[in-house]
Amino acid sequence: MKNMFRIAALAGVIAAPAAAQTSFIANSFYDAAVPMSGAGYVEWAELVKELSGGDLVPEVYTGTVLLAPRAALQGARDNVAQVVHHAAIYTPSELPVANAVQELGFNYSDPVPTIFAVAEFSMHNPEQLAEWKDNGIVYLGAYSTPAYVLMCSSPVRNLEEFKGKRIRTAGSAVSVWVEEAGGIPVNVPSSEMYTGLERGTLDCATNSASDLVDRSLMEVAKHTTLLSTGMYWSGPQWGFNRAFWNGLTPDQRKVLMEASARSMARIVIAYNEKVQAGLDKAAEAGGNTYEPEEDLAASVAAFREKSLASVYETARTQHGIENAEALIDSFRATMTKWEELLANVDTTDEDALTALAMKEVYGDIDPATYGTD
Repeated sequence: MKNMFRIAALAGVIAAPAAAQTSFIANSFYDAAVPMSGAGYVEWAELVKELSGGDLVPEVYTGTVLLAPRAALQGARDNVAQVVHHAAIYTPSELPVANAVQELGFNYSDPVPTIFAVAEFSMHNPEQLAEWKDNGIVYLGAYSTPAYVLMCSSPVRNLEEFKGKRIRTAGSAVSVWVEEAGGIPVNVPSSEMYTGLERGTLDCATNSASDLVDRSLMEVAKHTTLLSTGMYWSGPQWGFNRAFWNGLTPDQRKVLMEASARSMARIVIAYNEKVQAGLDKAAEAGGNTYEPEEDLAASVAAFREKSLASVYETARTQHGIENAEALIDSFRATMTKWEELLANVDTTDEDALTALAMKEVYGDIDPATYGTD
């Protein structure tokens, strides 16, 4: 912790109210090549400056130079950074509501409706809002990965080849499936996938196929199986320190909401493009891509049905959610709403997605009161 504060101090953390100083630290632990950092922080910072007429000036840190993945929530809470990307799966005891909802991740595979549904739910559901407040942050927008696939050092196309493999996972649902299917789940941050595969402590990584290029996984994982093992969205793409947020004017908060809406559109558009580019470049470099064989695909399908049947009990027993049915059903209804809203929308149209997000996610939120104490 002392090192975090020392680094932050050298970086020029601004603790004064925004009215006096509009420069602030923004941190995402992903490398800039990953859309959560590239579109979500580097490009987002330029958009914030543009929309605010130079009034708001984010100083962006990507990678782990300022905050490690597991430290992001505490970093925002303690004002080491004024806004962070944080994956809630790294802090399950502090964010049980977000993690209970993430249990559904194995059952979805399209990031476009997901990113906006998660944002709407996270900014409107009272129980989720209370959790953000309890942790000292203001949630301003979502992220969503594409469907995770298997990227392996040897072919994994069926249950026999899967058996005994050490699989990097993130989140409890996919870890349970890996174990039931005969693999060994290894819960490490995505930043450790390359070294794990290179050193042989991992046999496969479950992550977006875009990481074949963005994180150079095609160098250590020559075999990709297009088996959807779920998506991840838990935690804020932009989680603001509450004291800093309270020091902003309503107009500044509105700018940040507009920047979030457009940046969410950019994140999912960039991800979809990068997934295909990753597969194409890996193939050009001699990599192999497989469809899962029948028994492996059937294992996932059966687990999806099983996880839906048990998700309420999991929310209660593992995450301590008393009103599990109401919480989970609210999220599922929001997902259905967005799937229907986007049915006839060009999901490559940044402006159309931004307009829809501004209307449905932020339209009824008052910048003067949202997130204030």
